[in-house]
Amino acid sequence: MGTNSTKTHAESRPLWARGIEGQVALVTGAGRGLGRACALALSQAGAQVIAVARTAAELERLARDAAGPVEAWIEDVRGDALLGRIEALARLDVLVNNAGSNRPQPFLEVTDDALDGLLELNVRAAYRVARSAARVMVRASRGSIIHMSSQMGHVGSPQRSVYCMTKHAIEGLSKAMAVELAPLGIRVNTVAPTFVDTPMTRPYFENPAFADFVMSMIPARRLGTLEEVAAAVVYLASPASGIVTGTSLRLDGGWTAH
Repeated sequence: MGTNSTKTHAESRPLWARGIEGQVALVTGAGRGLGRACALALSQAGAQVIAVARTAAELERLARDAAGPVEAWIEDVRGDALLGRIEALARLDVLVNNAGSNRPQPFLEVTDDALDGLLELNVRAAYRVARSAARVMVRASRGSIIHMSSQMGHVGSPQRSVYCMTKHAIEGLSKAMAVELAPLGIRVNTVAPTFVDTPMTRPYFENPAFADFVMSMIPARRLGTLEEVAAAVVYLASPASGIVTGTSLRLDGGWTAH
């Protein structure tokens, strides 16, 4: 009898073709933009998706549009309730730690409210959600944590001092987590997109000077797409990236290559 007889159907495929069918994937900030795109892509790839957002209507629309069942959690990532729900899960294979925001202001005019709000959402909440997810994953000695970072986690930019600081923090957190959790079977990476056309970024491009500045910084001369970011997330969730941890997948059209 051949040695392949004990392999599952998924294991018999080439490594690049092994998907995430049946895995449990939790996506924060899943109601719109990048989070919605990632949740839809993971669902289409066969994952059982838990979608976290604060707005019920957005989650209902996501569930209608998804390829498979979506479990909707109406939670604020900054609260304790979400952490308890995560840690009560029997299984969690993938976390897409996507919830975040930005409030562009000149450095000399940054308000304490903007500073504290972005630090709480982009750093503290992301840290706590990742910690709770890892506590579930370690029970099975496997998992993939994907932080939604940004090209701004690798460079600086005008009027984005706080956002850059929070995304640099996420890049550092990802590396530290990867080193500590790799022996426990958990991989940790970031996806770092350039500007993508989303509800959060769209108002910025109403300013012609800003739009010209962005295009001058991207050698590819175009914005990223939601589908490209979601595809990167599916890759990092899948066995095809099994040796990838502690890295940042930059989807930036060459911005950070300058």
